[in-house]
Amino acid sequence: MAAHRSGPLKQQNKAHKGGRHRGRGSAQRDGKGRLALKILSKKVRKELSRVDQRHRANQLRKQKKEAVLAEKRQLGSKDGPLHQVLVVPLHERISLPEAFRLLQDKDTGTVHVNEWGSTHSFMLLCPRLKHRWFFTSARPGDLHTVLDMAKVADTIIFLLDPLEGWDSTGDYCLSCLFAQGLPTYTLAVQGVSGLPPRKQIDARKKLSKAVEKRFPDDRLFLLDTQQEAEVLLRQLANQKQQHLAFRDRRAYLFAHAADFVPSEENNLVGTLKISGYVRGQTLNVNSLLHIVGQGDFQMEQIDAPMDPFPLNPRVIKSQKDPGMAMEICAPDAVADMEEDLKVLMKADPDKQESLQTEVIPDPMEGEQTWPTEEELSEANDFLKKSSKVVKKVPKGTSNYQAEWILDEDGESGGEDEYDDIEHGDFIEEESQDEGSEKEEEEEYETMTMGESVHDDLDDENVDDEAEEKMLEKYKQERLQEMFPDEVDTPRDVAARIRFQKYRGLKSFRTSPWDPKENLPQDYARIFQFQNFTNIRKRIFKEIEEKDVEGAEVGWYVTLHVSKVPVSVYEYFKRGAPLIAFSLLPHEQKMSVLNMVVSRHSGNTEPVKAKEELIFHCGFRRFRASPLFSQHTAADKHKFQRFLTADVALVVTVYGPITFPPASVLLFKQNSNGMHSLIATGSLLSVDPDRMVIKRVVLSGHPFKIFTKMAVVRYMFFNREDVLWFKPVELRTKWGRRGHIKEPLGTHGHMKCSFDGKLKSQDTVLMNLYKRVFPKWTYDPCVPEPVPWMKSEISLAVPEVDME
Repeated sequence: MAAHRSGPLKQQNKAHKGGRHRGRGSAQRDGKGRLALKILSKKVRKELSRVDQRHRANQLRKQKKEAVLAEKRQLGSKDGPLHQVLVVPLHERISLPEAFRLLQDKDTGTVHVNEWGSTHSFMLLCPRLKHRWFFTSARPGDLHTVLDMAKVADTIIFLLDPLEGWDSTGDYCLSCLFAQGLPTYTLAVQGVSGLPPRKQIDARKKLSKAVEKRFPDDRLFLLDTQQEAEVLLRQLANQKQQHLAFRDRRAYLFAHAADFVPSEENNLVGTLKISGYVRGQTLNVNSLLHIVGQGDFQMEQIDAPMDPFPLNPRVIKSQKDPGMAMEICAPDAVADMEEDLKVLMKADPDKQESLQTEVIPDPMEGEQTWPTEEELSEANDFLKKSSKVVKKVPKGTSNYQAEWILDEDGESGGEDEYDDIEHGDFIEEESQDEGSEKEEEEEYETMTMGESVHDDLDDENVDDEAEEKMLEKYKQERLQEMFPDEVDTPRDVAARIRFQKYRGLKSFRTSPWDPKENLPQDYARIFQFQNFTNIRKRIFKEIEEKDVEGAEVGWYVTLHVSKVPVSVYEYFKRGAPLIAFSLLPHEQKMSVLNMVVSRHSGNTEPVKAKEELIFHCGFRRFRASPLFSQHTAADKHKFQRFLTADVALVVTVYGPITFPPASVLLFKQNSNGMHSLIATGSLLSVDPDRMVIKRVVLSGHPFKIFTKMAVVRYMFFNREDVLWFKPVELRTKWGRRGHIKEPLGTHGHMKCSFDGKLKSQDTVLMNLYKRVFPKWTYDPCVPEPVPWMKSEISLAVPEVDME
């Protein structure tokens, strides 16, 4: 009988390779006492089955849905704050009164119109939708008004044009709002019904493509009829709310009414009474209050009047005639009912936050003993002997006379004078040769405008001095790009005097530098945290867990703010919005703020370090002169002389402490009074120990080259300077490194050795460093900008000839 043999198509299963079995002892020996991660995780976290995991995920999803629904129901409800809506028209053809007329529907609910100067607003109470809206408006040209209103708005309605969407002013407004942080927003198109029927569909398609770049996946709502306005209101009521971090951790309030009571001593200062709905967090009377654009103040007490805009008005029946009833919902009627006014809290002087912003420095804090009379008399004799002044000294003076030159320059403030010139770090000295003077004249001739361009300009509106300054800035920025940090060695002042505050470093990254060394006098006025990150975490944790006594979110309250200038009340009466934020602990104190910013693409003008700029940092607005530095992870950060494009830089400035996250906007005030956006970013940290190091590069040229030795000239111009800077390392543009061996002669020539042979076209460089600090120019009062016009937004950039 023949045996069965499998054919070539027999299934061949893959062999199981389980590996050699190991016992517990061998596994412990290989692990050397270490336990596997799976064994550790079992003790800490209980492993769930697949059914339990699915059940837990459903529970978390349900909790999140309930939280979102609770937030929607509270906003605009009878117990919550009003749903504040900001309406911003993004095109000059949009009719804002027409949009407000459609939203003010008597059939939808009760309308209360209020007009403060130029700010038009109205209240819409809709019992059918169980919602309360407060509509305000702001034109894109009123920059401060738009940004301030967006800080407290729950929803922003952008009104678009059916043909163009937005104009240049609206585009500029959107750039500022996106940089500051947008709350919930909705897009509405006005004027589609006015187009011919054939063009309506095409206009909507073109507008959807244009809008998709800035607002991806957002729906466009029409606003031409009463039915479309009702659909828009339903969208506002059911829309998910977006959060802004800097306002969710603080209590804030938009003033619906204000009153001023002057003090008995001075009519210019008094108590400001602000009425509005509490938002964000619980408001405590002992905390400080920041009025946007005005400063920080203390509160005396918080009153709780009756809500002037209840969703369901209270009805009071008359005792004489039961058929007559009166609805109480107007503010005038509420003011007459004194029994409804009650005091919630009064400030406790022991628990109230202090308004101290700066440390009062003690000039004698470091003194150990008081000088005796003998020491004072010796000092006076020394001052009398050293009162001689030597202005000019010919070449070849002795060391004794050179020492007198050093002391005299130090006392006369020569170094400070050079530092003031050094804001741009380009020292322009008068050339000694006639050839260099001709080259400078030729440069200025090439930068003058042609006759055809000059004829098109309006001579009356051109400021020649401002044009020259701007042209000089463009020239300096171009020179900085071509020759970074290079500075000409002055010939009228010794280099050891001119650069006496600088030092050489073996390595900019690894060489040590004490952050407490040679601090300026302004550092005695600021506050510093031992660990800023830990204090920030602790304060935020207290906000989430600790129950604070005070006015709850949604209550209508009246704040009594003490020692407020009357100008704040006049500012509100002119139609400007009055917005108040409560401050977290330490936020009224001055320190050093570090912000990460990027240059705005629409700005092309050069921005120099230490120029006065306008800051919008979170809920604050102030003016200051910042420093620019590189955004790196090292302990030292290189100073940047200009705000460069396409690179994130760190802006360092003196300012009040603010806990991040907070958005940052940098504006520059032009000569015509308008504010142009130059950079956007966010707050990085509050750290005075962050070191900003300025670098200057001295350049010399090889005169004679002998293999690895070379004679270098034009870096210094006297023998003493060569000996002074001898320990500093040299480098070349082509990567060679070396050091100074000895000086040659008396005209600044020096013998240098390098790690390789030098090329004749190479350049010898010396890097010098010093730490720089910002200027104390903090000013909380920012002037009102001139409204932006459509024709003013285009920027003209002059061309600079660098040949």
